[in-house]
Amino acid sequence: MATHLKSLSDFTHLKAYSAEAFTFGIVVAQWNAAVTGSLYDGAYQLLLDKGAKQDNIKTIQVPGSFELTSGADILLQDASIDAVICLGCVIQGETRHFDFICNAVANGITNVSLKYSKPVIFGVLTTDNQQQAEDRAGGIHGNKGEEAAITAIQMAKISSDLIK
Repeated sequence: MATHLKSLSDFTHLKAYSAEAFTFGIVVAQWNAAVTGSLYDGAYQLLLDKGAKQDNIKTIQVPGSFELTSGADILLQDASIDAVICLGCVIQGETRHFDFICNAVANGITNVSLKYSKPVIFGVLTTDNQQQAEDRAGGIHGNKGEEAAITAIQMAKISSDLIK
């Protein structure tokens, strides 16, 4: 089936872990707020649905996707955080700004993860237009915020199992 006809947020093939034992950070970009707000709602609700306690979900907002890396770094200074979810949305424009931001954010998130040896999840939409972003923030292609939360739970579990 073509991807334009289905939701991509299907977790049925993944092992479902409980989030109860973990503390999560969520960094959400304020730029493209309608989209990032939907991503946040999806991620936050999925964490709760999987057993995370409200007190174990720490959220900060940053101005834009470029600042997600700094936000993740700030959150990970709290040693109790097991994984950080970075949520943002960068929509292609007429200039190369899109390429620079997307590349910087992807590399920055990877570097913060390696710096702290903790999972930092890339929940950043990089779309050609507003409609594609909306389709992936609770629209016909599901909610990538939920996918980022599932990834955070899985990675926190793997990390806790292997690093004692």
